[in-house]
Amino acid sequence: MVIELLRFKVPSQRREIFIQKDDEIWTAALAKYPGFLGKEVWINPNAPEEVTLVIKWATREQWKAIPNKDLDTISQQFDRALGFSSQMIESSEYQVRKFPQV
Repeated sequence: MVIELLRFKVPSQRREIFIQKDDEIWTAALAKYPGFLGKEVWINPNAPEEVTLVIKWATREQWKAIPNKDLDTISQQFDRALGFSSQMIESSEYQVRKFPQV
């Protein structure tokens, strides 16, 4: 499994709108692609202007197979629906490793 971690800075008073629109647009769109396993939203209680999205993919190849054209279209739709600006402050990729229990 591969984890896509995205961290955003959003106006704290609009954080819930950001989360709702992300679910309605991004999560719904990504769920249609092979390899999408789910998504979590992490909120830092000490930084109300931060939203961290943790997207789980079966393989890196499936994640990266999404056409850039599709990603651009989804991004434009999200930006129009959001109605305010947000800033991506981190974009990271992680591999999940599991070890046998001894």
